[in-house]
Amino acid sequence: MKKSYEVIFENNKKWVESKLAENPDFFKILSASQTPEYLYIGCSDSRVSAEEMMGMKPGEVFVTRNVANVVNTLDMSSTAVIQYAVEHLKVKHIIVCGHYGCGGVKAAMTAEDFGLLNPWLRTIRDVYRLHQAELDAIEDENLRYERLVELNVQEQCINVIKMAVVQEQYLLDEYPIVHGWVFDLKTGKIIDLEIDFENILKDIQKIYNLTNSNWVMSRKNNKNFI
Repeated sequence: MKKSYEVIFENNKKWVESKLAENPDFFKILSASQTPEYLYIGCSDSRVSAEEMMGMKPGEVFVTRNVANVVNTLDMSSTAVIQYAVEHLKVKHIIVCGHYGCGGVKAAMTAEDFGLLNPWLRTIRDVYRLHQAELDAIEDENLRYERLVELNVQEQCINVIKMAVVQEQYLLDEYPIVHGWVFDLKTGKIIDLEIDFENILKDIQKIYNLTNSNWVMSRKNNKNFI
């Protein structure tokens, strides 16, 4: 009796054959190097596939995913990915993408002990604390939930901008540009939150500035610049 996971190897064989049919040198080119312009920081949710929803090919997106797309400086995995993507791959865009219906965000809104997940979810609970007045003013629980998804993306984007490697590289090249997105599972659409980083950071830049330079104000009227 065939085991369920064996279908993966069958699918892989078909995928290899289809790629070679398109281009006999596909894997030769793929194995040579990677030069992605995008770093995608997303949720581990199995319904959200970065490359597929973005319409990107192998080698075009550098991807890291975790529960609720959190960027925690104590998490060596995400910080190492960002450091490598910015310093070595020279990505031009860093995308933090959340999604409506996120289980991690929902859990962070719940008065329940989640054991080992508690320290991770506390980062999202802190986002709620920072924006409690706005969130508590939303009577509809589902709308409040969706808004927390958006605000979590916003705060994780700010956590990216707090990193020295991001600030220093931006001063050199005016890249990477940071973007906050939400994926809507019900429509399949990506929503750009168009976060106004300059306005958000103007009062806290002096706290998180690691370059002694006025990098926030050098956005040249491009609202996506950090």
